Amino acid sequence: MAQAGLDVMALGNAIVDVIAKVDDAFLASRDLPKGGMTLINADQATAIYDAMGPAREASGGSAANTAAGIASFGGKAGFIGRVRDDQLGQIFEHDIRAIGVDYGTPHATSGLPTARCFVFVTPDAERTMMTFLGASTEIAPDDISADALGGAKILYIEGYLWDQPAAKAAVLKAADLAHAAGAKVAFSLSDSFCVERHRDEFKSLLRDQADIVFANEAEIMALYETQTFEEAADHAALDVGVAVLTRGAAGSLAIAGEERAAVPAEDAGTVIDTTGAGDLYAAGFLHGWATGRDLETCARLGGLAAAEVISHLGARPETSLADLATRHGL
Repeated sequence: MAQAGLDVMALGNAIVDVIAKVDDAFLASRDLPKGGMTLINADQATAIYDAMGPAREASGGSAANTAAGIASFGGKAGFIGRVRDDQLGQIFEHDIRAIGVDYGTPHATSGLPTARCFVFVTPDAERTMMTFLGASTEIAPDDISADALGGAKILYIEGYLWDQPAAKAAVLKAADLAHAAGAKVAFSLSDSFCVERHRDEFKSLLRDQADIVFANEAEIMALYETQTFEEAADHAALDVGVAVLTRGAAGSLAIAGEERAAVPAEDAGTVIDTTGAGDLYAAGFLHGWATGRDLETCARLGGLAAAEVISHLGARPETSLADLATRHGL
């Protein structure tokens, strides 16, 4: 049972991140699309781990990163995601609980091993991922209950879950339970390749289930197959109550009905690693929304969290986001 009275419950893939610095030749030799995410199997995961140099390992996954960010802001966050009862599963559970996130999904005792994501960071700070989804793909409707949602004000769902039928059913069950309890449902498009795979279903999800959508410029344009960001933003505004659209160095645009808040990007100094920028932006925005902030302040909190995470290696904040927000008058 989750802790009662959470601000946000995040639902997503429970993954251990393996982060390493590489050069462009490393990507080219493996035909990896720079800036994208490639799914791999267990044998490929073993081979790539053997081929890479020194790496940093930590609990990760898109929605889990968002939950970690909310906790860093001082919010009450939980996470639902499946790991195996193996070494990496224990690492994931210890890490996410240690940073203050409520996590109680039982470990699987059979099936695939715990998921891991290789994050390759090139000298230009771009991140390219290879992901073995493992046990995280086995999240199912039986893992979802009203108690598991913890009475959260917001249910936040990552789009990557849509790739597996059982996980998709778990998402729909969670959304129905959240709405029945009076909570808002937030959905992240996750990745432009993910959008390409599920465009029509994602459009329906935005219209029928989501109250808030998160997307970057490439993802929202891919969803609506438009030539301009502005046109895609207009479509999103018609489909969902709150559209939160990030544009990297150009900042972000948040739309709620007739209200629009265009917020410039926060100065991150030297960009080291863009891993987790969208996840932490969502953390800041959702923390603001759950605590009753106005649209512009929510977007500013998102930008602040994104700027912090791209200033260092890894997808989790290294500075207290609560302290950072206070210093910025937020």
